[in-house]
Amino acid sequence: MKVLVTGIGGFVGSFFARLLVNQGYDVHAIVRKTTDLWRIQDILPSIHLFYADLQDYSHINTYLKELKPDWCIHLAWYAVPGKYLQSPENLNSLQASLNLVSQLAEVGCQRFIGVGTCFEYDFSLGYLSESSPTKPLTLYAATKVALATTLSQLSAVSNMETVWVRLFYQYGDQENANRLIPAIIYSLLKDEEVKTTKGEQIRDFLHIEDVASALLEISKSKLTGIVNIGSGQPITVREIALKIGEILNKAHLINFGALPYRANDPMFICANNSLLREQTNWQIKYDWETGLRQTIDWYKNTL
Repeated sequence: MKVLVTGIGGFVGSFFARLLVNQGYDVHAIVRKTTDLWRIQDILPSIHLFYADLQDYSHINTYLKELKPDWCIHLAWYAVPGKYLQSPENLNSLQASLNLVSQLAEVGCQRFIGVGTCFEYDFSLGYLSESSPTKPLTLYAATKVALATTLSQLSAVSNMETVWVRLFYQYGDQENANRLIPAIIYSLLKDEEVKTTKGEQIRDFLHIEDVASALLEISKSKLTGIVNIGSGQPITVREIALKIGEILNKAHLINFGALPYRANDPMFICANNSLLREQTNWQIKYDWETGLRQTIDWYKNTL
């Protein structure tokens, strides 16, 4: 099975690529020359790298005609923390994705799995299922919805199966240090005060290895259309922070209420993941205790 992956240097992409390699897939990846591949140094000898920018359409199209992958899992997107939600770069990511998917359909790719976000949904609806209405409030979410809509129509006029995965929240080792969980861990490991909101926001977090395994099970399945990847288990930001503090014996350093809530910050985001659980062979490996302990151990070793 010849599998093409984009975004292989990212948090999700790196864990997914490692899983593919470990299970014996023929893994190919499109990467920019400037991409830092530190997360996958150990498996680079097992991956066929093609250095190109997805916006270099002629270069990409020639490569796809030669490669003719069986599957493509498309994770590449502009995602600079603190900038990506309203960045015009999302338009470039959308255009590059449209070119990619149209060319893959032409060269006979059997299955395309695009990766979106829970931010596409209307957050006022409680638990979010694949049939929940969308209500994008950022350019990032809007461009993801646009690609998802295009894929649903493309599958009707081509022989390529299309899937649109909506990720909720991920955590684990090797995550960007500015994200919630690693930021708390790093601060506590340095005996620094952690300033947070009151922490009443409810979120759906899933360990990155479980995210990667869900993505592979979806790829192997017969599912098409939209599929959520989330734990289905709501937890408050306060509970997350306190659990990390408890494991490190430093809960006294967490200052709840020191920061205000962000404007328009939704208070409840959680996946209905019944489609994933019932239609694939996916099983969760990490519960909250084991997942956080594994993550904390990794960050301890990086300081």
